[in-house]
Amino acid sequence: MKNAVSGFIGVVAILLGTSTVTVSAQTVKGDPKMGAQRAAMCSGCHGISGLRNAFPEVFHFPKIGNQHPEYIVAALQAYRSGERSHPTMRAIASSLTDQAMADLAAFYGQGGLRPTTAAGK
Repeated sequence: MKNAVSGFIGVVAILLGTSTVTVSAQTVKGDPKMGAQRAAMCSGCHGISGLRNAFPEVFHFPKIGNQHPEYIVAALQAYRSGERSHPTMRAIASSLTDQAMADLAAFYGQGGLRPTTAAGK
């Protein structure tokens, strides 16, 4: 009986290990170039130093350039789920796919600066 229980626990451990690998393999990779295209909606508030809003309460917009991408994704997911409650951010985050969040996070994680071109010096 003891061997059967040990065998069962071993099978469960293998299955859980396999599930963990599957979940981590499905992690969305962000593209900073796509994030730069998507960032227009963010820069109106987060791109202006010292900007404040009085609705629904006095709120200072944080600078998000050079922020850790994992933090940006976690914050956007928290707004989307309602864990964070700012109404404007909740509405914006609710419209974003996981890929869009990863793209924005990759862009802002690199500083949030749009690449320059020879014509756009």
